[in-house]
Amino acid sequence: MSTTQSDQAAERLGFAPGQVVQEIGHDDDSDAALRAAIEERTGTSLVDEDHDEVADAVLMWWRTDDGDLTDALIHANSGLDGDGFLWLLTPTSGRPGHVESGEVRDACETAGLSQFTSVPVSAGWTGTRLAPPKHRRR
Repeated sequence: MSTTQSDQAAERLGFAPGQVVQEIGHDDDSDAALRAAIEERTGTSLVDEDHDEVADAVLMWWRTDDGDLTDALIHANSGLDGDGFLWLLTPTSGRPGHVESGEVRDACETAGLSQFTSVPVSAGWTGTRLAPPKHRRR
């Protein structure tokens, strides 16, 4: 993905200047250009999984063998600001670690999150925007 496409993806995903974005599940296969574009767009470095303060958004890279998705979503959501959102990034179909959409849907329901949209965010990753239902937001 070129820098221009990554910049457009960071904007399309709703990241804005000044946001604190917590990143979960970063690994060697994560899209470096997208990560850099999000940092440039927000003007802040991504904070890691151990960040213990409230975040405006969560960027969660998830592969089928990463463990229990429901537990991970519950944990990720617990650190979000009341108006915050979570992007669950999963490998596209045919790539190692691909997560079936039914698994994502079931995990979201159990974790009390609503799915809003799924979009390709790079050549190898699909993003699904999640957030608590409005009536449950803080």
